[in-house]
Amino acid sequence: MFDEAARLAALKAYDILDTPPEPQFDDFTRLIAYICDAPIAAINLVDRDRQWFKSEIGLGVRETPLDISICRHAILQKGVFVVPDTTRDSRFMNNPLVTGAPHLRFYAGALLESADGLPLGTLCVLDYKPRELTAEQEDALQVLARQVMANLELRRQMRELQEALASNEKLREGLEDKQEELLSLNEDLTQLATTDSLTGIGNRRVFDAVLKNELHRFRRNTELFSLVLLDLDDFKLINDRFGHDVGDLVLQQVVERLGPLVRKVDLIARIGGEEFALILPATNAAAAGEVAERLRLRIADCGFARVEARPVTLSAGVATVRPDDTEASLYGRADKALYRAKANGRNQVCSDQLQAPNE
Repeated sequence: MFDEAARLAALKAYDILDTPPEPQFDDFTRLIAYICDAPIAAINLVDRDRQWFKSEIGLGVRETPLDISICRHAILQKGVFVVPDTTRDSRFMNNPLVTGAPHLRFYAGALLESADGLPLGTLCVLDYKPRELTAEQEDALQVLARQVMANLELRRQMRELQEALASNEKLREGLEDKQEELLSLNEDLTQLATTDSLTGIGNRRVFDAVLKNELHRFRRNTELFSLVLLDLDDFKLINDRFGHDVGDLVLQQVVERLGPLVRKVDLIARIGGEEFALILPATNAAAAGEVAERLRLRIADCGFARVEARPVTLSAGVATVRPDDTEASLYGRADKALYRAKANGRNQVCSDQLQAPNE
């Protein structure tokens, strides 16, 4: 158990309480809300008699009394503190935030700890329905909590340097270095969260977020968009014959050749080992089929270094949004079309609306 006086002193040393909102902290709450698909997210700091939010989404307040705080329980243990259903937990079933507005039913929080291991608060997500987090979401919550603390620590160091600038020019240089470090830290965070490390394009996380946003936009303005799933044919044989290093090189070359054929408004993402996805805004079924066919031909017509004896081709499945679609149903239709392209002989495009060339 920690010393409460030492904990409060550590919190005060960061000089963060009651400061105005700042974009770098708001980025963390937006990102963890996306990753966990949660309507509420917050950077919560536990003061002596209140919990205060440096950043929040979905709450609409900057602080609440400590006696109704779920986070005050979260700081008592290591790791991620999860309450799958608050109405079934004796600690929270009578909490006014549970029994009344906003009727919170789910909580998950990762510790914000000082360099000395003292708990200051949490990065947390909440929901109006009972649920669980996936293992990946729990990992992301802990990773982003550490990044929040890295920002707070850099902020504290920068403030100390600023206080001494008047008498020490070397400290001025140190401050500039810390500012650059903070900018680099935030850039690295965004890169880590949204980019596939091998190919440099979007990853599954950013694909899921963009697909959700496109579906919301379609429901608002009924502008069609299409989803194309692309899968390299018999890619396992390339890995087995030439090795995974060559396989990785092929994946990088595929992205280099497909990139110039898509628009800036399109999203191309790697969503699996050799599977890619393309989200095409403002694109109907016929146009999406034409795009997929251009991509297929581009790969089929190119040789690939170090696998000259093994042709590289891809199959594609195309689906265009329908009024009753969810993310899962749209993805499922594109996946079925891709399966049909594979079953029909590979190296072709199939759609839930367009017939493949040899069907």
